[in-house]
Amino acid sequence: MPQKKSAAKEIRKSKKRHLRNTGIRSELHTLIRKLESFIAQNKKAEATEYLKMVSARLQRAAQKGVIHPNRASRKISRLSKRLAT
Repeated sequence: MPQKKSAAKEIRKSKKRHLRNTGIRSELHTLIRKLESFIAQNKKAEATEYLKMVSARLQRAAQKGVIHPNRASRKISRLSKRLAT
């Protein structure tokens, strides 16, 4: 139990951030899975368009601090490489 007002507020903020971050991470997992299914089905045109959207979402999540920037870059690079082959 927090003893100070600021500690109580920090707990509230932490819970709010946790909910936001888990929601964004869940959305990213879903988007990546859908992109991988496009790649597996050899739908190059859809996959290319979808990759643009997924990479933008990954970069935005990295910018907001939800995921590490290096992780976002690594994911984008690997997905792009998988699409190219």
